[in-house]
Amino acid sequence: MPRRTHTLRDSATLALPLSAPGPAPALLAAGTLYTSNRQGTLRPATDDEILDAARAILAAQVHRGRPLTSPRHTRDYLRLELAPLGHEVFAILFLDNRHRAIEFAPLFRGTVDGASVHPREVVKECLARNAAAVILAHNHPSGIAEPSAADELITTRIRDALSLIDVRVLDHLVVTGDAIVSFAERGLL
Repeated sequence: MPRRTHTLRDSATLALPLSAPGPAPALLAAGTLYTSNRQGTLRPATDDEILDAARAILAAQVHRGRPLTSPRHTRDYLRLELAPLGHEVFAILFLDNRHRAIEFAPLFRGTVDGASVHPREVVKECLARNAAAVILAHNHPSGIAEPSAADELITTRIRDALSLIDVRVLDHLVVTGDAIVSFAERGLL
């Protein structure tokens, strides 16, 4: 039987018991996250439940209409979305003229070592969402966050194509489980 995917809607809370008045139940251990079902029964949370909760928290930080004020939240959100994938995905975070999130959209899927990215399609997607700026992102399933020459070339081509319609490329992030490399921080934009 396939494993059921757990969502936050199935649980009331994730809690880290630190201290409570009165005697603590023997089942609660400090440093362990717990979740409760609809009946209120506590049990240790699984790794998937903890990651689902983290995704929900970060998605709330990067949702439609909210200004992106924290590069750390944006990086953490992109890491949770892209790092676990076993194939390369090129995605875009579309922003309005005040750098508020419009939508995060994976646009191109590749193999373990590359994805075909088409600037024309990126332009179409920006126009469809009325984006004023974008943050490009893709993962490297190899675990090596160093941008390739092909990454630099496609970034330049996309930046040039989007400049024709007055859409700014704010950054291009290469995501792995351990690291994120920013083209803007390296002066590659």
